[in-house]
Amino acid sequence: MGKIKRIGVLTSGGDSPGMNAAIRAVVRATIYNGLEAYGIYGGYQGLIEGDIKELKKSDVSNIIQRGGTILKSARSAEFRTLEGRAKAAQMLAEYKIDALVVIGGDGSFTGARLLIQEHDIPVVGVPGTIDNDLFGTDWTIGYDTAVNTAIDAVDKIKDTASAHSRLFFVEVMGRDAGFIALRTAIATGAEAVLVPEVETNFKDLEAFLEKDYNPKESSAIVIVAEGNDKSGGAYSIAEKVAKEHPEYDIRVSVLGHMQRGGSPSQADRVLASQLGAAAVEALLDDQKSIMLGIANKSIVHVPFNKTIKHTKDLNPEFLELVKVLST
Repeated sequence: MGKIKRIGVLTSGGDSPGMNAAIRAVVRATIYNGLEAYGIYGGYQGLIEGDIKELKKSDVSNIIQRGGTILKSARSAEFRTLEGRAKAAQMLAEYKIDALVVIGGDGSFTGARLLIQEHDIPVVGVPGTIDNDLFGTDWTIGYDTAVNTAIDAVDKIKDTASAHSRLFFVEVMGRDAGFIALRTAIATGAEAVLVPEVETNFKDLEAFLEKDYNPKESSAIVIVAEGNDKSGGAYSIAEKVAKEHPEYDIRVSVLGHMQRGGSPSQADRVLASQLGAAAVEALLDDQKSIMLGIANKSIVHVPFNKTIKHTKDLNPEFLELVKVLST
């Protein structure tokens, strides 16, 4: 591989607030280093189809505050095949793109790693996912904003819950990880939290409700991660509780995709800017097959194979803290 002259950037998987800030940082850091930046539209599928264009400084002006991703995102079944990845590599060669920055999650990095192995293309990753579930980084781009969105919604729900002495089950995103649910529960003073990492014990939940929840005098909030083990989401859990306690006035709110949208927080804007610029620096230092992360407030390089293979654990102290503060 010769000297890098052109760097491509794409966003893949679910969108997250701050992706645009990361795109901006990649493009401007590339131009700052005297190189050409190319945007790939529609993720890996867009790469296969050649939906690519050069991005100038002005193309990424006034996007740092916007949610979503100007490059769009899509999942590509074709890229999961050898033939699809060969087409992607061919397209990079046609556009003379020497290296690639992929902004996304573990699925996106799995694809990037295969592209490196099969075609020796330098690729580095920037963690963009609201779930904050990537091993090797303390924070992922979009997580802070998603939590703040959930907190704002739960605070509003608590007003109506207290006005009517209702028990609310509030479902937040997190199909496979409970980071949003756990942090939201602590920040909003929720009475309980149900996450996919811990099997739901209905006896414990019922014991808490029977001991500390008086449906005539008080309200209560239970935060549920959407992928909460075999118990299902908030609706199925609420239904089970209602069968045992028909005297409770139960309501369910599913926050859904509103957590993916909105203007990114300052924390996500700064993190995305740091990691996007660091990704370009890493490529110029001949790095590849790594994710740029943040650990103990410092930028770290995490091999793709580690962040893909290893699981990031919830903080057990936070789980205990919810119990302590709900008594």
